[in-house]
Amino acid sequence: MEPDEIIHQTMRLKIMSALGSSGDSPLAFVRLKEIVKTTDGNLGAHISTLEKAGYVAVEKDFHGKKPRTRVSVTKEGRRAFARHVAYLRDVLESANVKDAGAGVETP
Repeated sequence: MEPDEIIHQTMRLKIMSALGSSGDSPLAFVRLKEIVKTTDGNLGAHISTLEKAGYVAVEKDFHGKKPRTRVSVTKEGRRAFARHVAYLRDVLESANVKDAGAGVETP
């Protein structure tokens, strides 16, 4: 099993985690920015990368007279995220097995 190079980057992993935990509801750009603690430009760049990969969908509209951007995870994004999480679990489990075999206690 290999890491998903798109999701593996720390900020994109945080974005996908936040979107995945929001269920099927899209998250407002400003809310997502608060959750992942980054700047507008940084978040926008990472969302663009995820969107090009087909992992997120971006919806732009107006709420009253104010522009609003909302982001949601796609079905392909959910599958990719699940595979990446499985990869990370596998890495952690194999590290724990190696540590246990070496007589190193794990928390």
